[in-house]
Amino acid sequence: ESRVLGDVYKIQGINAEYGEPSINTIGEATFMKLLPIAVLLSLNVIIVFSSPTPVVLWHGMGDTCCFPFSMGRLTELIQKNIPGIYVHSLMIGADEEADELNGFFMNINEQITIAAQQIANDTNLRGGFNAIGFSQGSQFLRGYVQRYNFPPVKNLISIGGQHQGVYGFPKCPGDNYTICNWVRELLDLGAYDSFVQDNLVQAEYWQDPYDYAGYLKYNIFLPDINNARDQKNSTYKANLISLENFVMVKFTEDTMVQPIESEWFGFYAPGGTEEIIPLRQSQLYTEDWLGLQVMDKANKLKFLSVVGDHLQFTDEWFVENIIPLLQ
Repeated sequence: ESRVLGDVYKIQGINAEYGEPSINTIGEATFMKLLPIAVLLSLNVIIVFSSPTPVVLWHGMGDTCCFPFSMGRLTELIQKNIPGIYVHSLMIGADEEADELNGFFMNINEQITIAAQQIANDTNLRGGFNAIGFSQGSQFLRGYVQRYNFPPVKNLISIGGQHQGVYGFPKCPGDNYTICNWVRELLDLGAYDSFVQDNLVQAEYWQDPYDYAGYLKYNIFLPDINNARDQKNSTYKANLISLENFVMVKFTEDTMVQPIESEWFGFYAPGGTEEIIPLRQSQLYTEDWLGLQVMDKANKLKFLSVVGDHLQFTDEWFVENIIPLLQ
């Protein structure tokens, strides 16, 4: 019995009459090759060849699950390099148009709940999977790991994610300039305004270094997922530590993410934008709010960099650096 997705091949209960040829009849070398097969058949053994670990993708702002030039192309690239692999590219909404809009205007917490339901309902993922987030999809997938993680993520790969948030909105990706103008107008109203927080995704990972108290009090997503408030969530920490690897990719010439160091969990020091505090010097790390220090000491944190602008990488780079993590 052979199945494409399961890659399960069985040798089971074959009741053939084999006779008893001697070593002299078939040759010693041939006999020794056939002997393991004969033993397996006599024991009624099932041989299972495991299929590749599935992959879940979550796209970034201004993108969708399935644009042929982005997530569609990357799905094909993964499948080309790992034959038989199953790839689930998350779509938040009824169609691609809704998926794109929801990347701007649906509460992140609701999006993560929807994604968790999709993942739980996909039987191809029930044994666990590797997860790749692109830009804001990276911190959303980390939110899935910390809040749900059933089925579990094995390797979490963040490509250009903003794990300490952003302070600035210099560029807006995609072709819909109307949406980008709406986003800027809402941020101008006040990123921590309750209406803006409930309805603008980018405000929900906005961290104002001049108003750290306001960030902790009013931001509805990032302070929670970073365990930044006084009340720490031990499940968040345990779930993140359970990863085999947490890989963070930074783009050294990024003109979209401010500060770039957020892609490696760094951020501005409170009170200004002159000083950057890298991950290992941050309070989040030294007090180990999320278990990143434990993971670092266990060599589970991987820091990669790409010379280029936001999400600008080649197929060759992806195959050389990301594909091995999926195998």
